[in-house]
Amino acid sequence: MPKLSVPAVTAAAALVCLAAFGPTPSSAASRAAQPDGQPSPVAPRFVPGACPKPPEPIEALSTAKCGFLEVPENRSHPGSHTIKLAVARIAAVSAKPGAEPVVFMAGGPGADTFDDIPFLISSGLNKDRELIVMAQRGNLYDQPDLACPGIDRFNAQAVGLGYDAPEAEQIFLKAVKECRDRLTADGTDLSAYNSTENAADFADLRKALDIPQWNVYGYSYGSNLALTYLRLHPEGIRAVAIDSIAPSQFVTLPWTWGSTAEGIHNIFEACAAQPACKDRYPDLPRMLTEQVRKLEAHPLTLNITPKDGGKPVKTVLDGGALLNLIVAFTPRPKDIPAALDELSNGNPERFAQARAAGSVQKVGEFAHGLTNSIACSEWAPGYSESDVLKAGQKAYPGWPDTVLAQPPQLPFQYPACGIWNVPDRASIQRVATVSSVPALVVSGTFDVKTGASWAKGVARNLSRSTAIEVPGIGHWVVPQSPCAQSVLASFFLNPTSPDTSCVDDLEPQPFTIIPK
Repeated sequence: MPKLSVPAVTAAAALVCLAAFGPTPSSAASRAAQPDGQPSPVAPRFVPGACPKPPEPIEALSTAKCGFLEVPENRSHPGSHTIKLAVARIAAVSAKPGAEPVVFMAGGPGADTFDDIPFLISSGLNKDRELIVMAQRGNLYDQPDLACPGIDRFNAQAVGLGYDAPEAEQIFLKAVKECRDRLTADGTDLSAYNSTENAADFADLRKALDIPQWNVYGYSYGSNLALTYLRLHPEGIRAVAIDSIAPSQFVTLPWTWGSTAEGIHNIFEACAAQPACKDRYPDLPRMLTEQVRKLEAHPLTLNITPKDGGKPVKTVLDGGALLNLIVAFTPRPKDIPAALDELSNGNPERFAQARAAGSVQKVGEFAHGLTNSIACSEWAPGYSESDVLKAGQKAYPGWPDTVLAQPPQLPFQYPACGIWNVPDRASIQRVATVSSVPALVVSGTFDVKTGASWAKGVARNLSRSTAIEVPGIGHWVVPQSPCAQSVLASFFLNPTSPDTSCVDDLEPQPFTIIPK
């Protein structure tokens, strides 16, 4: 889920900068011919090289050891050409680190993995162990990079359009087609960008680096990938920690509605449990429903000056946009009751500012090609647009169908998949992971992208798992919760008996109370 991956705590990510790695080879140049004219199969290997140099420098990369993992693009095709995946090894802070490093699996799919490094370091991931970061195939700094600049430009333009408007769909699908046409013309095999190949890349990385055992930490889509990796390549895995769980056996496009409804319900219930919040905002579910209906029937068109300055931006706020701003944690959960109350009293500023912020996009940073290859092969098959609508109607009966017809954060995904045209991999990917490898399962009660309750089914299949649910925290828990950071560190020290005691006394922080 593309924007499943992007946490609210994440700073602006780096732009594409392949210069540090040298020029991207053409498809022909990256294929070594056999005598019969077919490309030679490649043995996975790690090739040391310079670290990426993003426009916003990442301090840890100045001392990291970097390079590329070279692997076949499609392991099921003997003649597949070689792709290169960017890798960084970040040393432990401790003078006596643990023997087994931690390898990180980012969210997305398609998010810039390297942009997560500052949050991993501030969360203590390399305090006692080496931290290994690899950009999943097709991501920024990889060769090839499956960026779709036209989709980034659409996202910037979309703030001035209705969330589900026909014009928005037309522009988006045009950008999807242009991206597909460009990537396939370059020789990219879009069917090879899937979770099975992604997991095999990490298995090959461990072997290429000659690491006997390591620990795995993944969040959001990275939790899905970590579970796939554990199922298909359990050898060499000492322990697995997954955060904000997207269970591989359950994730579909209709599934998104249940997660969204659960997270919003938990936010509203937490408000009701705080006397001041309950007194000031006595019926948030009704207020949200009223505002979604009102804005979908009569969208607001505003000229908003972005918080970071610049010219005013045409901003359209309709029911779909309102719902998806909440899913994107803009505003933050503690401010949502106040923002809804202001909106109901004619002041849309908080939501409008959040919507206008989308007018600034870092073009070429997000690998939308990877997003579409995974969403269209693993999440979309077996269901239809009518199933998405039914799931939305179940979650929010009485809301406008125009809002409910689009999966949260994935508008127009079914028609996009018709263009992307990759094989159905649902039966391969939608499989539960059953394992006795020690596991830590971390969820936040305010997660509106991957609902906390889905973690329970995953934990039941992991016989030596510890599950924690952190109150008042949303998507990607660890960087937002010192307690979760402590539990994670304890887990990597003692995978079968981590200290989870700090969770017992946690409560959501007080909600913002504005005068009546």
